[in-house]
Amino acid sequence: MEDINYEESGDKNFVRMSLQDFEIILEKVEPEIKKLKTNFREAITARERLSVTLRFLATGDSYTSLQYLFRISKQSISTTRIIIEVCDAIIKALKDHVKLPETENQWMAVAKEFEEKWNFPHAIGAMDGKHVCLQAPLNSGTEFYNYKQYSSIVLLALVDADYNFMYVNIGCQGRISDGGVFKNTSLYRNLENKSLNLPNPEILLTPYNVKVPYIILCDKAFALSEYTMKPFSGNPERGSIERIFNYRLSRARRVVENAFGILSSVFRVLRKPMLLEPKKATKIVLATVCLHNFLRKSRLSNIYAQTNAFDSEQRGELVPGAWRQDQQQLTSFFPLDSVPRRSPNTPTHIRLHLAEHFVNNVPLEWQNNH
Repeated sequence: MEDINYEESGDKNFVRMSLQDFEIILEKVEPEIKKLKTNFREAITARERLSVTLRFLATGDSYTSLQYLFRISKQSISTTRIIIEVCDAIIKALKDHVKLPETENQWMAVAKEFEEKWNFPHAIGAMDGKHVCLQAPLNSGTEFYNYKQYSSIVLLALVDADYNFMYVNIGCQGRISDGGVFKNTSLYRNLENKSLNLPNPEILLTPYNVKVPYIILCDKAFALSEYTMKPFSGNPERGSIERIFNYRLSRARRVVENAFGILSSVFRVLRKPMLLEPKKATKIVLATVCLHNFLRKSRLSNIYAQTNAFDSEQRGELVPGAWRQDQQQLTSFFPLDSVPRRSPNTPTHIRLHLAEHFVNNVPLEWQNNH
């Protein structure tokens, strides 16, 4: 069986990465996916197994389509025989590319990058979630049914200031609310137990006396707490400190929106309902996240390194990234539903303090225009 050379075929997006990156990944996963030939038939090579899997992740093509493209039987391509095995190997090989900071200094480096790039102090990540739609599992009833009337699992992610996934949790049933999803994660438990080595709260400027904790930036779908920060509710008046705060928060947490957007634009298997059981779908999604971070950090990638891939700004005006241009046909990857919540007094005070700081001490020239 002849291997397909996707670079020579003229389709540079065949598996959504450069040939050099493909070879690096192949070297990492080959020991896990290589099969020995038998007296009865030639084994499908590790290169072919990886090519089939990456093509599936890049396009979401049917097994029938992949069968004709690669000349490999549909039964062999099926998620049990090749795709899931290779996804498991990708996750194992690249799992260290998706991890939380471990020391206080590492968390401080994340916060420094948020402040330098997005003008938001004490931010240690931006968090959001997406529903990944799939066919209803057998005998699951409404367990995986979400507010969009689809069956789904939920991808919850924490992203740094440079669009890299630091933490992901995948697999909660779609019917669980956003707060329930977050509270079912190890990230939430570790925040509650104060076991993440986060920096201690500090004042923003002298002579302030309010110590501001290091916080995760969220949208209105999440609760306000000592470690999660969300916008003021309603539609504050233009020029008000609440409106300015909401703009500054939205601007900084745009990184997670962009990370999800690029992820689903490059790995189009996420863009439509998966005909998979939840456990298999979870492995598919986690493999795409690992590949995203690997390719983001690769200097060889011609997919993630495009200058127009992510949102940018010109004097405060949003210039949409290229990923936004093909979001119209999404039938998966929906945002979490929003549920109103009461906020504790202390986080409310911290939010107001930050809002006043943005107005009085570190204003952006254009922030009153939003």
